[in-house]
Amino acid sequence: MRPVLPLLLVFFSATLSAQTIYSCTDAAGGKVYTTSRDFTNCKPVSKSNDAGGSSAASTPGTRPKAAATPTPSDFPRVNEGAQKARDNDRRHILEQELATERRQLEQARRDLAEQEAVRPAPPAERLLPYRDRIGQHERNLQAIQKELSGLR
Repeated sequence: MRPVLPLLLVFFSATLSAQTIYSCTDAAGGKVYTTSRDFTNCKPVSKSNDAGGSSAASTPGTRPKAAATPTPSDFPRVNEGAQKARDNDRRHILEQELATERRQLEQARRDLAEQEAVRPAPPAERLLPYRDRIGQHERNLQAIQKELSGLR
């Protein structure tokens, strides 16, 4: 955190004095912001246009928004009905996968319970694959539910 303060001071003082700020690479490969090109691979980041310090380019850490480009006229388009049908198909497939994962999770839990019921008690490392299967099915369920929640 300590190296950031001098960097910010240099950046803001340079902006206020209407100088160009450069983003450079130092000898160790780190980023350095400066008003001179004392380092290698320097690129201008911003230049103040007036004494008030408004900058023509974005400040470090933010990106300018991309200009809106119109979609080319020959770009393939899907009509609304076809897209709704695709969305419905996707939802149906995800719901089927969700039901399958739930069945597999229940089966994995039954398999673990059977192994735990064996006497004498099995060693913990023998139960590990059963627990891993349960964990995998639980993660799959979460992923499918997240995917379903993102559908419109």
